[in-house]
Amino acid sequence: MNALERRASLALAGLFACRMLGLFLLLPVFAVAVQGVPGGNDPARVGLALGMYGLTQAVLQIPFGLASDRWGRKPIVITGLVMFIIGSLVCTFAQDILWITIGRAIQGAGAISAAITAWLADVTRDEVRTKAMAMVGGAIGLAFAVSLVGAPLLVGLGGLTGLFWAITLLGVAALAVALWWIPLPPPREANPIMAKTPARAVLAQPDLWRFNVGVFVLHLVQVALFVVVPGLLARTGNLAASELWKVYLPVILLSFVFMVPIIFAAERRGAHRQALLAAVVGLTLTLGLLPWASHGFATLVAALVAFFVMFNILEALQPSIVSRLAPPAYKGLALGFYNTAQAAGLFAGGALGGWLAATQGYARVFEACAVLAAIWLLLAWRMRPLPAPGASQTGGVGEVEASRV
Repeated sequence: MNALERRASLALAGLFACRMLGLFLLLPVFAVAVQGVPGGNDPARVGLALGMYGLTQAVLQIPFGLASDRWGRKPIVITGLVMFIIGSLVCTFAQDILWITIGRAIQGAGAISAAITAWLADVTRDEVRTKAMAMVGGAIGLAFAVSLVGAPLLVGLGGLTGLFWAITLLGVAALAVALWWIPLPPPREANPIMAKTPARAVLAQPDLWRFNVGVFVLHLVQVALFVVVPGLLARTGNLAASELWKVYLPVILLSFVFMVPIIFAAERRGAHRQALLAAVVGLTLTLGLLPWASHGFATLVAALVAFFVMFNILEALQPSIVSRLAPPAYKGLALGFYNTAQAAGLFAGGALGGWLAATQGYARVFEACAVLAAIWLLLAWRMRPLPAPGASQTGGVGEVEASRV
């Protein structure tokens, strides 16, 4: 990476980390901390409050991604962060679960993941983009690990209100990074062929749809597992809920130790497709072994390490490849579809995992996840070879349109 790429990657990773930490902080403690709020004893309303963020994210990712293509990444990212801060303040001053749900909807309405990812793609070359995406993925993973430790401490110090104040401040920090630290992408040269490329060209690429299915499955599996894994860890390891961070933190850190060399090797050798297929194979095998591994604490922890190694590899590779396959004029739109599928997977994972665990048992959750991963593998195997670095600027759909002209 050159100096500009390093600065942009670090800044965007920091922005993502601040924003995602503000979201992750709720997950470990919200269901308990909200019980003192009117309506907080109703599991359905609590679940709606948590899930509302993902719902508005799924609805608005595509419009925000398309808007960032038309009006630029920075204005859209700033608008989304302002909405996130407003939603956090609504939650901070909420007097009942209804207003917390409204605040969560406003937070999710700042659906800027696609715009941020497109911004990162704009300021990095193809040959180093996966490293940049890995930095963002690592920052998000660390934010998740920090949330597992920090959320109970923050609730202990300031209650649910104190937690929402912390989330608001993290949104302000992310806004400051977007305003003053991230370099703007270089202006794009006018391309008469790309100017004629219709937005529907994004929908015409089978490989982009394969990645949308992939990220949907990946995040469905992640949430579905966390419906049942915490209880299994507590039971097999004789741990209290407040002690689970002692497992999560080393698992996530250890997964990064294994993931980083794999990403760098794939980058050096241009083996992105091979690394992605190998990670999906590893994910499928890990999920298939979980019904057996879940009977013992050590084997369950080992399976979690394997899962997060595969998860982090795929989190870094997929958006990088999508940004290369997408038409340059509609990179934000393509990533908008991608992030919509991601948000839908988060919602579906909770619904499917909860239903299967309640009606069929935890083993069926693992088996269903393994089947979905196997289906994803069959789709990914049909993915065409990737364009050479730099080809995304003139290749892909734009190249097809040029050949027609």
